[in-house]
Amino acid sequence: MSSSSKGFVNFLQEFSIPLIVGVFAALVAANLFPGPYHHWFGEIHGTGAHGTGHDEVFNFGFALFGHTVGLHFLVNDIFMVFFFGIAAKEIAEAALPGGSLNPLKNAINPLLATLGGVVGPVAVFFLALLAWHGANPGAFPEGATVWGDDSLSKGWGIPTATDIALAWLVARAVFGKGHPAIGFLLLLAVADDAIGLGIIAIFYGDPANPAAPEFLGLVAVGMAIAALLRRRDVQSWIPYIALGGTISWVGLMLAHLHPALALVPIVPFLPGPETDTGLFIEDDEVDRAEEAGSAHGEHHSPLHQFEHQLKFFVDFGLFFFAFANAGVELAGIGPMTWIILLALVVGKTVGVTAFGLLGIKMGFKLPGGMGIKELVMAGFIAALGLTVALFVAGAAFIDPVLQGQAKMGALFSGFVGLAAILLGRALGLGQGSKADSKGDQASEAA
Repeated sequence: MSSSSKGFVNFLQEFSIPLIVGVFAALVAANLFPGPYHHWFGEIHGTGAHGTGHDEVFNFGFALFGHTVGLHFLVNDIFMVFFFGIAAKEIAEAALPGGSLNPLKNAINPLLATLGGVVGPVAVFFLALLAWHGANPGAFPEGATVWGDDSLSKGWGIPTATDIALAWLVARAVFGKGHPAIGFLLLLAVADDAIGLGIIAIFYGDPANPAAPEFLGLVAVGMAIAALLRRRDVQSWIPYIALGGTISWVGLMLAHLHPALALVPIVPFLPGPETDTGLFIEDDEVDRAEEAGSAHGEHHSPLHQFEHQLKFFVDFGLFFFAFANAGVELAGIGPMTWIILLALVVGKTVGVTAFGLLGIKMGFKLPGGMGIKELVMAGFIAALGLTVALFVAGAAFIDPVLQGQAKMGALFSGFVGLAAILLGRALGLGQGSKADSKGDQASEAA
């Protein structure tokens, strides 16, 4: 590949262009060609805006662990496993010596912030819903009630999720590549989404297929296999993922929990980089090392090779994830749209900030290089619900009108990314903050 072509591909990956294009393509397809779109990418159980039923949705004619296999299944239940695995790699690397989450007590604050990022949106959701319904109950679909089965209140889980891909992209644009706030936000986002997927299983599960937690033992078996491979000093990432990852995925499937997180407990077992300083080189440096045939490039750690060899597949595959999940009718704007958006923006920002400050009061400091300003910005960026919130919205509401309104709120949260970049520039974040962070780390090392 020529240097110019490689530069163009790197640009597409750096700015998550496939994901963004996928969102717009889904919106166009769902509004101009709704029939074909919902036929090919509708969920098997879907009764969406166009009344797509089981017999109308495209599938490959066979089932896997009770799930009919179609394009939606391939994207959400298989492809996203690798995306969450890449995110887990970033967290695992940040937890290594010299990383922003090392020692592990540095992870306590972002985990507390994650709790705030769930409690805050839920609280704002109910406050906004009760206020809106009390003032104008006729604004909601006829017969809609706040409480009860299939009620308005079932949307509370939608704003708890954070879109990892876009949050990752925006965080790098706001704070600068390598800033400790990125690791903080990634851990928060992965934990957020783990909670969101748990909410789907527990509160929005299929009554005909209730959660079967006894099968989570298979996840533990997958972790044990990965630990054994590490103990035997296996220096290829493939056995870890093929053996431990597959068993973990099967365990989540049999437990009737979403399998997207199957690699999250496996990836941390991949051997990481061994350096004296604990600092990690960037992807472009790996490329140069490999091109030069250097020993460092040839003997790079399995943890980094896992990301390096799958990153192209994952970054461009995000187009299909967005295309399969972001198809919403633009006409579906209503009260639930603004309730979801308000819960995401206000709830996430206030909740993450409040619980992060609580963590500081409890003695759990923010990662080095992060201050209150960065904490508030991380909370604001976490309001990017978008595709993951779309995922939860599809499970929360059966009513097509409410589902469409909720999905529009999730889509509108994508504008948080642009606002965060502009606000970050106004607050003097970005490269300056990155330099300050490196200076702080250098001072601590000295």
